[in-house]
Amino acid sequence: MSVPGSIGILGGTFNPIHLGHLRAAEEVREAEGLDEVWFVPAALPPHKEAEGLVTAAHRLRMVELAVAGVPGFRASGLELERGGASYSIDSLRAVRAQVGPEVRLVFVIGYDAFHDFASWKEHAAIFSVCDVVVVTRPPWPDHLPAEEIPVAAREAFCYDPISESFRHRSGHVLSLQRITALDIAAATIRARLAAGRSVRFLLPPAVEAYVAEHGLYRQGDQAR
Repeated sequence: MSVPGSIGILGGTFNPIHLGHLRAAEEVREAEGLDEVWFVPAALPPHKEAEGLVTAAHRLRMVELAVAGVPGFRASGLELERGGASYSIDSLRAVRAQVGPEVRLVFVIGYDAFHDFASWKEHAAIFSVCDVVVVTRPPWPDHLPAEEIPVAAREAFCYDPISESFRHRSGHVLSLQRITALDIAAATIRARLAAGRSVRFLLPPAVEAYVAEHGLYRQGDQAR
């Protein structure tokens, strides 16, 4: 397998993966000129409740189905293979070790998650491993305020007004990516499925078929 020159890492529970995830990844891939975006399902997300979370094997398979045949998209079982709590810094270091120092890595994180970034394991170290792109839907903020950067990492950045981004002393960049508003949420999809309602055009067809085949997210049976 040839190693691409630039890789985006998009982690999440993907419970289930939906069209909002895919569109956000595509817009980041295009804006950042990435060769690939890797979708990395969390084995055991430390910041989310386990209730309603289907097995890691199901979630990885849904990601595989969602990205099958899509140029520039790849499913990764990295965190599932490692097991235990899924910490982003561990995954990013593992990817860096796998692809080498010359490949550009871009960690993609949602704006809401970035608000809680200071509570993440070794969050300040992430900026030394890769670029970070914070994605947000409308209403878009005018910019990413310096106050949003965790205090432990803030002094390591300087602001570049031309690119409207922050440059870390390691050379990596923290930037904001405004993406198309698609009001699709995994929690809403799970609620619709539990109620026996349609999720057509919210999920990729192959994922919708997989959910139906395995009876996922049915009311009273959400931890399959």
